[in-house]
Amino acid sequence: MIVINHLVSIPDEEVEITAIRAQGAGGQNVNKVSSAIHLRFDIQASSLPDAYKQRLLTQSDQRISKDGVIVIKAQGYRTQEKNRDDAIARLVELIRNATVVKKARRPTKATRASQKRRVDSKTHRGKIKALRGKPVD
Repeated sequence: MIVINHLVSIPDEEVEITAIRAQGAGGQNVNKVSSAIHLRFDIQASSLPDAYKQRLLTQSDQRISKDGVIVIKAQGYRTQEKNRDDAIARLVELIRNATVVKKARRPTKATRASQKRRVDSKTHRGKIKALRGKPVD
């Protein structure tokens, strides 16, 4: 059972984990051992609440396919167990981030005093630059 938060958890059967060979340098060992993990999680077929599913499907994340399947490849560690834990942690983090509601930004206006300070500093800077020129005879 994968725990997302105190209310939501995912049964292990809904997550498909496959061991594959890792990419990159590593000598002979990388060609023999399947230490990388390929995790697949179907959002539509999962037991997640509908609100979570909708949020995940509307996210523009490259790990979520058009079919609504989350695909995570973990190959940062040398052992299969650590890569499995890393893949599951990344899945949990992705789902948790989808549930966070961002506070709407309220547009604010600059104060009149700050606008005046800005304009004054610009005119002051312009005067300094004007004094750099050659003197007029």
